[in-house]
Amino acid sequence: MNLPNKLTVARMIATPIFMATLVFRFPGHYLVSLVLFIAASLTDLADGKIARSRGLVTDFGKFMDPLADKMLTTAAFLGFLLKGIGWQIVWVTFIVLFREFMVSSIRLVMVSGQGKVVAANMWGKSKTVVQMAGIILALACYSLIEDFGITAIGTVSDIAISVVLWAGAVLCVISGGIYLWDAKDAINPSK
Repeated sequence: MNLPNKLTVARMIATPIFMATLVFRFPGHYLVSLVLFIAASLTDLADGKIARSRGLVTDFGKFMDPLADKMLTTAAFLGFLLKGIGWQIVWVTFIVLFREFMVSSIRLVMVSGQGKVVAANMWGKSKTVVQMAGIILALACYSLIEDFGITAIGTVSDIAISVVLWAGAVLCVISGGIYLWDAKDAINPSK
């Protein structure tokens, strides 16, 4: 297994550890969650750059890298749901999960029907970056509020988090629509 694929697997292994630090309360748990999430997110940046620069792009990486991203971001959204952090997170999580199940299904159809592994496109990558930025912002704000007692940022942070997470949801819809359009021939091969 090459280095980029090891980084992808490391992100997958880090995901349940991150989620545990998010949902189980202990002193500084949001700060620990933030550090773990940033570290895992950086493996996403590193694995792609290393794979492309060293010619180590594999079908495993094309398929598993986006899946590892989905695992990490979904863990954060589910953790936020469990913590009861804002009603809008329910809708954002629904949109994210709907898109991720749809795109993953399309990718499986493409692999099984055409033997083609579909790598993430620019819109999917943008969606992931915005989601990760929103999650990092949320974790940083919750850490400041709960771990450090800086409550003055409450309303402003809620608005900023909502804007970024909804921007990610919009990119979910756009990227999901593009995947669906690009796969229309695989979905309906009779035409």
